[in-house]
Amino acid sequence: MTDRARTFEDVRRTNLARLLRIVHLEGPQSRARLTAATGLNRSTIADLVAELVSLGVVAELPPAPATRAGRPSPVVAADPAIVAIAANPEVDAITLGAVRLDGTVVVRRRVEVDHLLRPEEAVGMVVDTMAQWRTDELREARPIGVGLAVPGLVRASDGAVRIAPHLGWRDVALRELAESATGLPVAVGNDASLGAIAEHLFGAGRGIDDLVYLNGGASGIGGGVIVGGTLLSGLSGYAGEFGQNRPGIPSTADRRADDGVLEDEVSRARLLAVARLTVADDPTLAAALTERDVPDAAAEIARQRRILATALANAVNVLNPRLIVLGGFLATIATLGEGATDQLLDAVRDQAMPAAAEEVEIRPAALGENRLLIGAAEAAFTTLLDDPVGALRAT
Repeated sequence: MTDRARTFEDVRRTNLARLLRIVHLEGPQSRARLTAATGLNRSTIADLVAELVSLGVVAELPPAPATRAGRPSPVVAADPAIVAIAANPEVDAITLGAVRLDGTVVVRRRVEVDHLLRPEEAVGMVVDTMAQWRTDELREARPIGVGLAVPGLVRASDGAVRIAPHLGWRDVALRELAESATGLPVAVGNDASLGAIAEHLFGAGRGIDDLVYLNGGASGIGGGVIVGGTLLSGLSGYAGEFGQNRPGIPSTADRRADDGVLEDEVSRARLLAVARLTVADDPTLAAALTERDVPDAAAEIARQRRILATALANAVNVLNPRLIVLGGFLATIATLGEGATDQLLDAVRDQAMPAAAEEVEIRPAALGENRLLIGAAEAAFTTLLDDPVGALRAT
């Protein structure tokens, strides 16, 4: 291939990826809107869309009813058959889902467990669930990858879990293990980092390029930071471990763990205890905490909210975000009770530098219990979105 031909092919593949990403992030688009968004001419857009259709990643739909003169333009949408399989192993359950290229969750399953899952066991549950879904919900689907959201430190270079302390995993070659078992490309990431990406692209942080996301799960508290629209990963991919910071606790009466880290004090297990539950998903826990016969719930939520406010104020001082998004049980802490979110924000502003905190907002995660699945699927879609031709040739 000549240099000129290679350059032409590179430009074409770049434009294919560009169109696919627009449809992926912004939903169905008319050809006319794609032309305006990219600056390419109409015939080029028509050729590129035709190639994406032939690859099976987009579909052309009938044009919307005309509202002005001229021939209506066909609508380009992500092909609903393209899915990623996503999974989030935790200490009390594993949640699995299939996510379409447009970010919608086709099917979701939560399996509660009474023991710590071994890596091989978790991967086996992914394989078994995929096989079940392929005979029913995903009968017409085309899985193109697997995304795993793990509550631990995941090395970006090879998808190895260096340590997931609550699961008891250490130095697990998880991507290699899962690729061998599933026969699909696998992406592995920290659960909170993937949650940050999901909320930034599709949820509470959509359109906001500087945000802090904190995820509260059964394995503690993790975080993700978006700076200038990009995930802050750190040298090896370990950035965002807010739960391991030691919070300032002005009142000794608020302390429950001597020399404990944030996730020892702001804890889902402590909320389950006051709600008299052993295992529950987030909606069940939130509902239980609002029951009138749970007398200690309000006091425990208020205690955890005070400590969380200090941790968030520190994050505001360091990162100056436009938005703080709270997911999992942290969203419960932030929203239970009239005016709770405003009270938390006031407590953060009282402890942060005024200039850094003057524009910050706090919002609960908008994607609810699907946030980590959508984030894991986004990681699995990355190769396809970057180069649809190359990704599909490799599968």
